[in-house]
Amino acid sequence: MDVDKILFLLLSLFTSVSTSQFPSSITVQEWVQQMQTDLVSLIEAESGAQDLIKIFHYYRKHFTVEHNNAQELVKSAASNIQKLLLSRSRALKNLATAAEELQMKHQWQDEFEEGDMLYYNAKDDNESDTVFSKHRLKPDFKEDSAFKRMVSFNHTAVHIPTDIYEGSSLILNELNWTEALMDVFKKNREEDPSLLWQAFGSTTGLARYYPASPWRDKEKVPNKIDLYDVRRRPWYIQGASSPKDMLILVDASGSVSGMTMRLIRTSVTEMLETLSDDDYVNIVTFNEDAKKAACFDHLVQANARNKKILKDAVQNINAKGITNFKDGFDMAFQQLLFVNINVSRANCNKIIMLFTDGAEERASEIFEKYNPDKRVRIFTFSVGQHNYDKAPIQWMACTNKGYYYEIPSIGAIRINTQEYLDVLGRPMVKANEKAKQVQWTNVYMDALELGPVITGTLPVFNTTKTKVDKSKAKLGPNGYYFAIDPNGYVLLHPNLKPEKKSFQEPLTLDFLDAEIEDEIKVDIRRNMIDGETGNHTFTTFVKSHNERYIDRAVRTYTWGHIRGTNYSLALVLPKYSLHYLHAAIGDTITQAKFSETLQVEKFDEYGFTFIAKREYCTDLKPSDNNTDFLINFNKYIDRNTPNHPLCNSALVNKLLLDAGITSELVKKWSKQIMNNGVSARFVATDGGITRVYPSSAGPDWSESIYNTNDIYDVYEVRKSYNTHESNFYQRSLDNELYIFTPPVYNFNYNATVDSILVSKAVDLDIDGVKLKPAVVGVTLDVEFWLERLMNTTVKINPSGSKDDICSCQRNDEFVDCVLLDDGGFLIMANRDDYVRQIGQFFGMIDPSMMMSLINSSLFSVRKTYDYLSMCEVHKESKSAAGLRSVYVPTIADILQLGWWTSSAAWSIMQQLLVTVTFPSFSEAVDTNDDLSDDGAMESCINEQSQYFFENNETSFYGILDCDRCSRQFHAEKLQGTNLVFVVADTKLACMSCDQKPLIQGKQPSPGPDPCELALNPRYRKGPQSCFDNNASEQDGDCGGVSGLMPSPWVLVLLQVSLLLNACGNRLHDNSVLLTG
Repeated sequence: MDVDKILFLLLSLFTSVSTSQFPSSITVQEWVQQMQTDLVSLIEAESGAQDLIKIFHYYRKHFTVEHNNAQELVKSAASNIQKLLLSRSRALKNLATAAEELQMKHQWQDEFEEGDMLYYNAKDDNESDTVFSKHRLKPDFKEDSAFKRMVSFNHTAVHIPTDIYEGSSLILNELNWTEALMDVFKKNREEDPSLLWQAFGSTTGLARYYPASPWRDKEKVPNKIDLYDVRRRPWYIQGASSPKDMLILVDASGSVSGMTMRLIRTSVTEMLETLSDDDYVNIVTFNEDAKKAACFDHLVQANARNKKILKDAVQNINAKGITNFKDGFDMAFQQLLFVNINVSRANCNKIIMLFTDGAEERASEIFEKYNPDKRVRIFTFSVGQHNYDKAPIQWMACTNKGYYYEIPSIGAIRINTQEYLDVLGRPMVKANEKAKQVQWTNVYMDALELGPVITGTLPVFNTTKTKVDKSKAKLGPNGYYFAIDPNGYVLLHPNLKPEKKSFQEPLTLDFLDAEIEDEIKVDIRRNMIDGETGNHTFTTFVKSHNERYIDRAVRTYTWGHIRGTNYSLALVLPKYSLHYLHAAIGDTITQAKFSETLQVEKFDEYGFTFIAKREYCTDLKPSDNNTDFLINFNKYIDRNTPNHPLCNSALVNKLLLDAGITSELVKKWSKQIMNNGVSARFVATDGGITRVYPSSAGPDWSESIYNTNDIYDVYEVRKSYNTHESNFYQRSLDNELYIFTPPVYNFNYNATVDSILVSKAVDLDIDGVKLKPAVVGVTLDVEFWLERLMNTTVKINPSGSKDDICSCQRNDEFVDCVLLDDGGFLIMANRDDYVRQIGQFFGMIDPSMMMSLINSSLFSVRKTYDYLSMCEVHKESKSAAGLRSVYVPTIADILQLGWWTSSAAWSIMQQLLVTVTFPSFSEAVDTNDDLSDDGAMESCINEQSQYFFENNETSFYGILDCDRCSRQFHAEKLQGTNLVFVVADTKLACMSCDQKPLIQGKQPSPGPDPCELALNPRYRKGPQSCFDNNASEQDGDCGGVSGLMPSPWVLVLLQVSLLLNACGNRLHDNSVLLTG
């Protein structure tokens, strides 16, 4: 007897709960052996797995086995993407050339008469503004399926930020000359009809895009305020200047207390929003001494999480003491210039941003020491209304190739914290043709609701849906492509599934966060960022589609560089997808024979049939209604044949082949009497066929879909016709077991579960090649099997009487008996209150016992994070104080329409609108908040724990010690399944154990500590080109005036979007999709 069993027997002598009623280890093992035999033998006989293998071999002449050459697939897909992006680049260059020529020809006008120009303001449908109606037009819109909204291809639309005065001469002139871009937009679309948005963005904030479309409905936006500004968009920020290493230096001396400090906090927060993930940043505060504002010892990547840490730190800055500029700049220069080789940097523009109320010294010796060659630009901001000498800080900016700004009040913050980009654009202007390089951005959310997109941008200087057709069916349900950028962020991935996000929210997901990180994936990520090619086969952890389970699985990663871009593409294939079945049924007789089995009127004969929602033919649109789609498919194939030029013949013929093969299996089922414990049989194939028998069970065929972050794991149930993408199908392929999958427990739906789904992959050997072309299974009747399993635990005496002293009777007084799956979810139990919770995580039912199972090494746990979640905005209480140092109009003023048209009113509106729009501005000025944030959402992190069997051991014993009692338990795995049987002293007899729920589902989390992550940042590579300085750069204007002024360095960017499929991975059901 081994040591564990001896220990178990010794401990069992001292347990305080009904020791005499607890079954011996041998007894439990006998029960489990009987359960295992009953379940496995029944399912194997009922599912027909062996029959299906024979049928595949019988139809061998109708298919060939083809090899998935991963290297060639990656090479071909990368080449197709390269061609796609090159075509987009040509469109960009056409726009850039036209924009430069048009701007050179434009003659400035101080006034515009009615009819001089006409434009469509995209916000006209949302606002009742008649002031500029003489220049406005109204397009005729039509719904467009590609854009998923109303558009007009005969017009462009104009968007002007809320805080920019539409009637200014600068805006009107820009509206005038950009009107002619319409012809170029239209020509680009004629040459490439798959183009989506084309856009022009200016440093003035004006954006003109094509085709015209109404702006977002402000009723759907939090606070009903339009926050869009083209200059804050990812594509503009990344294209307007080369990457930046920015050190923000904040004066925290006593003189900046009160209103000035509030303005500084808000200004710094807005400054952080001008940075992209290509930039690096840190904040240093100073008074008599200098110190870091947050936990970061060095510059960190300006990603969303790091910027949040810095924003929070800024709010905690307290003003006190005297001012020591020398110490402040000394620390700032050291952070910028002394580089740690283990820490990444942008290694391009180096900037110090000084926020202060004024200075009495120039600190010239510091600049002579650290910046004699002016490689670091100094931007200075005089904040607040005061009479301090501004000359020293203006000198600092002018001497160090920077710019000086004034921020006297809240209204000046936004414009003055982004105009520095104009200065950084000077070297790009001087470089001219060298700087005219198309840049491709990270993924972000399209402002006009197309979903995740990447964008190509191209600077313009003022000198006066395409598909990569790679069939998803060939890769199998668990094969997928993904692509990453130089930051390691995914552009395409099955786990790039953003919730409904605002266009302002970041959409960045690192490859190592999209998957479960390990050392091999870290190396793959580095190789891809470096543009290398390679492949690696290894065992890794794989999360299920609904994120409830983790499996160990073998995957082959193959990757390569996409030429002409800084992206890399990879293909991931499981071992069983290295080959695939290719249908060879070109003759119409066989096609017709197989197609006949798909007729709806033959469901009784061939089972209720589902076909995957795919684009089999370009003029056959998939439908959410399976029966309608099936009928339309049959009519189309009858009329056009599968080999029609508009059809993907390989996809259609594979569907028909699977239809013919599975119909033969259903014929065999129909000749067998179904066991009382089975309520339905099913078969599903990678070709897209699912058959459920009897047909009466078909309408209830569904899969539970995760739908909430609630700790009770509330789920919704929806019809799932793409069975090959379901969790049980994909898990069956990765496990050589019968996979038991319970319905997902719904806390709000108090009903007893009536069936459990059991599935297993079909292992097919064709000439030595291993494939898994289908999954078969049954649904078990819960009530029948509850009775069957409880009867298994009752010993039969020689006299014929039942011995129930050691058994799992219904609602047993002494023991709890449960069947759990490998994720810790309840399958069956002997207690009625447990049965009503089938599908619930056991840690919510019996937390202390679940912890004991973890401590005994039956279960292990991995914590994963979802960085693309959305949570309700947490509102802080606000005091009801009026604006300070700002004129507040009276109610009488506001009610007079004429007041709104005055320039004075517009100046005030800049301040008021910005104040109530941005939560951070409430730190600068306290105000009555009459606008509701109800329903507002913001990006957040959710964490989730996945449990799995830790090892291959089969028996587990232990005693759970509580305050005044103890519970012994015995757990045995059922071989050939993903189940474990647990018998334990009843929870009801030992309630002193910790009953705090053990949460498995998603819950809000701060995520990993960014301060710790910053100590060992992930590898990344910045853009290859850098335009940070130019010997001929001489500009006499280095600031001195606040307010809206035209920049002498006009930087215009043009955008062409590439729509990423919302699923992210498979790029639509059967192809890698990149639409532009």
